[in-house]
Amino acid sequence: MSVIECNNVSIRYMTGDFKAIGLKEYVIRHLKGNYHVKEFWADKDVTFKLEKGDMLGIIGSNGAGKSTLLKAVTGIMIPTYGELHTRGNIAALLELASGFDGDMTVKENTYLRGALLGYTRQFLDEKYDEIIKFAELEEFQDYEFKQLSSGMKSRLAFSIACLVNPDIIILDEVLSVGDGAFRKKSGDKMKEILDSGVTGLLVSHSISQVRELCNKILWLDHGKQVAFTDEVELYCDAYEEFLMTKKLPKKRADIDKLAADYKIRLQKEEEEKDRKAAERAAKAQAKAAAAK
Repeated sequence: MSVIECNNVSIRYMTGDFKAIGLKEYVIRHLKGNYHVKEFWADKDVTFKLEKGDMLGIIGSNGAGKSTLLKAVTGIMIPTYGELHTRGNIAALLELASGFDGDMTVKENTYLRGALLGYTRQFLDEKYDEIIKFAELEEFQDYEFKQLSSGMKSRLAFSIACLVNPDIIILDEVLSVGDGAFRKKSGDKMKEILDSGVTGLLVSHSISQVRELCNKILWLDHGKQVAFTDEVELYCDAYEEFLMTKKLPKKRADIDKLAADYKIRLQKEEEEKDRKAAERAAKAQAKAAAAK
């Protein structure tokens, strides 16, 4: 039985309707004959299934409908039509820095955020030192949250969120928090969670992260589904070439061509790097010889 089933899910936003503009503006526009409602489909007919242990990478340019789809999976949004079924507990790491109070200390915020995520006081007492150590904030526990840098805030939020033991985990650009060293540590922690058999959805602009963590790909473009596949490397290659050419594939042959063109471009870039490195080495040798 699938852990997540998404069948023809479509999500519509309405602009200018009664709920958006209020009663007064609604009446005025009706009297003037200037009442119009505009529709915007953030996602349209999206379909996929995930089994236990699958990790789905959702790729697409800004405005593709990735984050909206994640909100539907978590239950924050209800699809306009289509069916979406999930089985098990869901942990969503969407907006890491939300749920904190700037005037409270790091320690107080740790308990506050943990409570919002459903953790008990006893559980947080047991895990507090582990959270602070992972976030590398041992020396900042008594600082007000607003005094922290954005990287520190994100590290704390990620550390608290990683305590979860869900059946489904949803990640929206959360593995890019902190500096390079912490990004590696957070990535390793996430692998540890995924290796436990959790089913996951990952939205990331880092295609290398998608290649490394995911066994399935969902490609969206302006709300429409381009592909759902387990051919991760092929479709990541095609997507990287699409980002350069903006040529959206319409059929499988287009995917193959994009992927092949990406390989060729990558090879040329490597050859150019080697050529420039050889030129620099030759100049350095010539300079050293002239100095003798």
